Amino acid sequence: MRLSVKEMVLVSMFAALTAVGAFIKIPIPYVPFTLQFLFVLFAGLLLGKRLAFLSQVIYLALGLAGLPIFAQGGGPAYVLQPTFGYLVGFALGAYVIGAVVEKVREKGVPGYFLASMAGLVVVYVLGVIHLYIILNYVVQKPFTLAQAVWFGAIVCAPGDLFLSLVASLVGGRVYKALQSVNPVHREVF
Repeated sequence: MRLSVKEMVLVSMFAALTAVGAFIKIPIPYVPFTLQFLFVLFAGLLLGKRLAFLSQVIYLALGLAGLPIFAQGGGPAYVLQPTFGYLVGFALGAYVIGAVVEKVREKGVPGYFLASMAGLVVVYVLGVIHLYIILNYVVQKPFTLAQAVWFGAIVCAPGDLFLSLVASLVGGRVYKALQSVNPVHREVF
């Protein structure tokens, strides 16, 4: 995969923004609410599937390498944290958001919101499954699937839906503004 300097800067910027989003959080049981998903949304909506995915893979790699850029630290042992599934979900969710928005961009805000919802479903599915497995089989805390869905998705859903709406409203305008400035590279702005 060959990347231009502009693409490398954008990928790095969204990886860094996701890291910053980890530190803006509201502590709630099991899964803290952070602004990471907002930056995953913007990566998918603005960069497209390939670069959005790469930005989140870089974020994951840096955190797993030991940089304390996840919501509760970093390092290879973080895969045993109950919330690690959400981080994997960020990478796949960014890809899905980018893939969907590439097909529905001309539909405006509803298209952007549809793409955001598709990504959110991916993040929640991977996050809830990992939360359930880690709490039951690693931490050995009895935790039902219904509890995992409640704490891992339903409690967070109002905030994430709000972030999706904001990203959908802002993302379309930013994309159009950047297209008017640089119409040559349509796949990246």
